[in-house]
Amino acid sequence: MKIGVVREIKEEEYRVAITPSGVREFREHGHEVLIEEGAGEGSGITDAAFEEQGATMVPTPADVFGEAEMIVHVKELQPSEIEMLRPEQLLFTYLHLAPDPEQTVGLIESGATCVAYETVEDVNGNLPLLAPMSEIAGRIATQAGAFMLEKPLGGRGVLLGGVPGVAAANVVVIGGGVVGTNAAVIAMGMLADVFILDRSLDRLRHIDELYSREASTVYSTTLAVEELLPKADLVVGAVLVHGAKAPYVVTKDQLSLMKPGAVLVDVAIDQGGCFETSKPTTHSDPVFEVDGVTHYCVANMPGAVPITSTYALTNATLPYALKLADHGLEAAVLADPGLKPGVNVANGKVTLEPVAEATGQDYVAVEQALGWA
Repeated sequence: MKIGVVREIKEEEYRVAITPSGVREFREHGHEVLIEEGAGEGSGITDAAFEEQGATMVPTPADVFGEAEMIVHVKELQPSEIEMLRPEQLLFTYLHLAPDPEQTVGLIESGATCVAYETVEDVNGNLPLLAPMSEIAGRIATQAGAFMLEKPLGGRGVLLGGVPGVAAANVVVIGGGVVGTNAAVIAMGMLADVFILDRSLDRLRHIDELYSREASTVYSTTLAVEELLPKADLVVGAVLVHGAKAPYVVTKDQLSLMKPGAVLVDVAIDQGGCFETSKPTTHSDPVFEVDGVTHYCVANMPGAVPITSTYALTNATLPYALKLADHGLEAAVLADPGLKPGVNVANGKVTLEPVAEATGQDYVAVEQALGWA
């Protein structure tokens, strides 16, 4: 199979979808890899490093889309890229379609089969291709939030860990999954007072077993959130519903409960955001203020550390990409059923129910859309 990788053109996105070791693995399996010249620059990877492992460098994205049978990407395709997709192509990338009806329509009209990293599941129902970026985003969330609490940046002017004789800041993490746990770990490391909210008692028990001396676990209800907001200096939103738009866990009215200069970091912004007042921001213009509360809502947080992120992403995605390249989609899904929920759009149909519901499209089962049944 011909595998294609282009330079990411989403604003301030520096990752690339493959590393030289990934190229080597595809070549060892007998596949050809086409990469747009300069695609790895943002991640510190030269064209020569790709070529040494057998990649063919081509000058334009059109050259990649024109020849490749599978496009491996990082973020959602931009409109100019969607226009280059063909019905017979397989797209493998982060899509986050639920809050993005326009992208969904574009992929439907392309006729391509689109597999989303963020909805591929493992045997336990976890999200193995989302996890590495969630780990990074969770850690960045606390780092960024601590920075934005500084007074010159509009924050309250508090140090997350305090100092002897002065209390530490209060950090509230809503969601105890991969993002939330990593955000909490960094907050604990910075010596903040940490509260972790979740609606899974099993998850709260697990977190308590690990961090009971360093963090408090709280069952997440509306009242629990409202009781913690007045105390919070930093709130990290880390909720996720597989494939669906994120629910609001802090409403606009509830902002009035918070201290002036407190900070909200919305890691769920890729899925529409979990704070009612959130809107996507960029690394160069990361924050805005609503009712005296700073909002940090960068839509591609891991893109800020592309060297770390690119290698972590390839480590996770490569085994799945190889299955798709070696066997084709149908055989790969039969061998690994966790790939099936990854198929979001196929043959002009939306094939993941939460995406169909969120974007107002009709849902068609993968088997029916691709004629497997």
